[in-house]
Amino acid sequence: MPGDRVVDVMVDADAVSMTDLDEWSTEFDGVLGRISSLFVHPSSRKHAEQYLRGLLSPIADKNGWTIAEYVGEKEPKALQRFLNLATWDSDSLRDVLCEYTMKHLADSHAVLVADPTGFAKKGRKSAGVQRQYSGTLGRIDNCQIGTFLAYVTSRRERVLIDRELYIPETWLGDRQRCAEAGIPEDLAFATRPRQVAVMIDRMRERGVPFEWFAADEEFGQNLGLRTHLEKAGIAYVMAVPRNTEFTDAAGMTARIDERAGRLSGHAWQRRACGIGAKGFRVYDWALLESDFTEHQYVIRRSIDDGELAFYHCYNPRRESFTELVRVAGARWPIEECFEAAKGGVGLDDYQVRLFHAWYRHVTLAMLAHAFLAICAHLYNIKKGNDDACLVDREPQDQL
Repeated sequence: MPGDRVVDVMVDADAVSMTDLDEWSTEFDGVLGRISSLFVHPSSRKHAEQYLRGLLSPIADKNGWTIAEYVGEKEPKALQRFLNLATWDSDSLRDVLCEYTMKHLADSHAVLVADPTGFAKKGRKSAGVQRQYSGTLGRIDNCQIGTFLAYVTSRRERVLIDRELYIPETWLGDRQRCAEAGIPEDLAFATRPRQVAVMIDRMRERGVPFEWFAADEEFGQNLGLRTHLEKAGIAYVMAVPRNTEFTDAAGMTARIDERAGRLSGHAWQRRACGIGAKGFRVYDWALLESDFTEHQYVIRRSIDDGELAFYHCYNPRRESFTELVRVAGARWPIEECFEAAKGGVGLDDYQVRLFHAWYRHVTLAMLAHAFLAICAHLYNIKKGNDDACLVDREPQDQL
């Protein structure tokens, strides 16, 4: 069964039985059944299966050559045609991915999380590539940037459910270059916050249940995105820069970092905001009320070095401080999604240049990652570990 080794790292590998492997194989067949109608030609259905098997395989680099070799093809041309030339719609595949995820992981307390990630590339022909800053790479480099939306449940199960390729405005001024990269003629420039707003609207249209939205500073300081969310009644917890100004409940305006420096010791509460690779993520937290009842600010302080982080919260339901801390901690799982998808299912191993081929590879990788997450979810339920990843929604001062 493809992907056995990758699933093993998401569960207790020593306890995996042949029955488990059979069940995962059956689940994989079910995934193939879900997507089969998207591919009119039998050869495309075959290549979709081959590509997914390759992405789920234990091979190190999951590109056209290595996947072709793994599935028994003499050369990668057929799989390259599948990504670049075959007739099928990656957006329809994304919709199937969303339906599949909701069947197993739908959660009314879920958090939608947005984050960009960079894909290092050489040359200048890949759609959207240019020298630009990537937080993933930690520097300015030649890369593409994808904007992603993750679905994080209250158990901290997480999957990537939507994606957009960021096309810099400089690209759209060169229509010949766009045409060579397969970028649609009618594509208008969209900032990454605007891409996120579109993806959130898609989730709402599909009836995806969620309670909050979370994101980093790039999105938290964007007035357009904040306004879009507030008009839609979507509660959020988003990071903001330290120089953000706010007006407190008493009508006094100050920078949020200056206000943090004047807080008394009693203002801070020690709480966990989730579980990471090294155990509970524990910080000191403080809450600031603003002159708008629905808006609050949360400050996070590192126990180790005192480093501060700041969050703007739109809290129309007036949820508890504990809940705001929970949502602030829900942003990290998207980073874990990127790590798992790049390291496990080849999210960044593609060798395509065309705009639509990027979407095809990335969406197939997202589906492979969701399959693994759902297999782990079903395994944990069967073993009675369905509460293993639950994050306590009550105060965790004892931590």
